[in-house]
Formats: sequence, C-alpha cells, structure tokens
Amino acid sequence: MNPNRRLAVDGLLTAVLFALQIALSYLPNIELVSLCVIVYTLVLEKRVIPILLAFCLLEGLLYGFGIWWVSYIYIWPVLAGCTWLLKKFHAPDWGYWFLSCGFGLCYGLLCSIPYLAGGFGAAFSWWVAGIPFDLLHGAGNLAVAFVLFRPLKRVLGYCLKNTL
Repeated sequence: MNPNRRLAVDGLLTAVLFALQIALSYLPNIELVSLCVIVYTLVLEKRVIPILLAFCLLEGLLYGFGIWWVSYIYIWPVLAGCTWLLKKFHAPDWGYWFLSCGFGLCYGLLCSIPYLAGGFGAAFSWWVAGIPFDLLHGAGNLAVAFVLFRPLKRVLGYCLKNTL
C-alpha cells in the first residue's frame, strides 16, 4: 500500500472528524465524531489511532490546551478500544448503536478524570453538573448511530477498498 496515499487518506479522515465537530458544535451534545470513531475503527482497525491523535491536536490548537483537552487524549482511544472488543466478539450492528449511546452517557464521567487534580469533590461536582447534557449526548448518539451507522460503514469500507 502506498504510504503517501495512506497519509493523504488519514489526513482527510482527520479533517472530516474536525469539520464535523466544528459544524455541529452549536448543538448541545449532538455530534457525529463518536459514530465516525466507531466506523473508522471497524474499517481501519489500529490505523485509527494516529487519526484520533491528530484530531485531538487540532482541537487543542483551535480551542486551546486546557484541562478539558487532556481527556480528549484518552476518551477517543477508549471508544476505539471498546469498538475493537465488540468487533472481536462479532457484535451485531445494534451493539455499535448502543456503544455510541453508552459512550455519550459516560462522556462526562470520562471527561471528569483530569479534574481529580482539584480533588474528588471537584471531579464529582463537574460530572454531576453535566449529567443532563450526558443524557442528551447518549440519546443523540443513539439516534445518529441508528440512522447513519450502516450507510457510513458501507461507504467508508467501499471507498477505502477502492482507494488503498
């Protein structure tokens, strides 16, 4: 496989993640990044990690490298790891829908970990304050995955099979 072509495709997929995140940032916890991470992981497998790290770097460059950014470094690989586990056990499509939903529900909890630097109370209160948003996030992720999972997986698989 041509390494230049692979680098170009990885850059394009990173740009898609970044553009989707910015385009939907005005909606409260409605996003396509989680679904794309799941689909990228299913199609690209371990090649998804550099894409996720480049996405995190772009997020930091645009929004600043605050404490929130630390969580981005691990939450997207955690989602990719959970996807690998489901794939290993040959999960049906609905398993990935519920993974996306569960990730949305747990997002605030996962993001509260860096706030432990301020003590357990700081992390706990940060997480609890965000629970209503996590509920919206989980519901939004489930709806988006239900509608778009199969088409995105099919299109990405087809495009990469014929490109790489």
